[in-house]
Amino acid sequence: MFVEATAIDMQGTTHLLTSAEMGFSYRKSNVPDDLIFVEAVFEGMKDEPAAVRARMDELLARREESQPIKSKTGGSTFKNPPNAKAWKLIEEAGCRGLKVGDAMVSDVHCNFLINLGGASAAEIEALGEQVRARVKEKSGVELEWEIKRVGVP
Repeated sequence: MFVEATAIDMQGTTHLLTSAEMGFSYRKSNVPDDLIFVEAVFEGMKDEPAAVRARMDELLARREESQPIKSKTGGSTFKNPPNAKAWKLIEEAGCRGLKVGDAMVSDVHCNFLINLGGASAAEIEALGEQVRARVKEKSGVELEWEIKRVGVP
């Protein structure tokens, strides 16, 4: 469990932030963008090694069922829009299994674009843009890329 973190701002001032001050939410925090984190403190729970291994195995099995973790992927591709799930919009737009060259929308989880072996960055981006266009046409929602693309503001 996260306890606290030490960060430095652009003026060189050190800040100690507690979990409450971090304001964590799904893939977000309330931390200013100009902070650079240099240290974090976590608190674990003591347990028998076999019990820890069993929990880890269970979590990995659940993840394998719901995400294409054995495929070449950059992870989740699009941000969830307000009050919606990106994967569901992609599914409803008929994009599951959609391909551009060697790039494909995952059959396991629609918000993952996978590389079947030889996909170029251009193919991955073209596939993502096709998905965005289909979702916009079907639902009126404009999906945002989860990861800022290199060279694209």
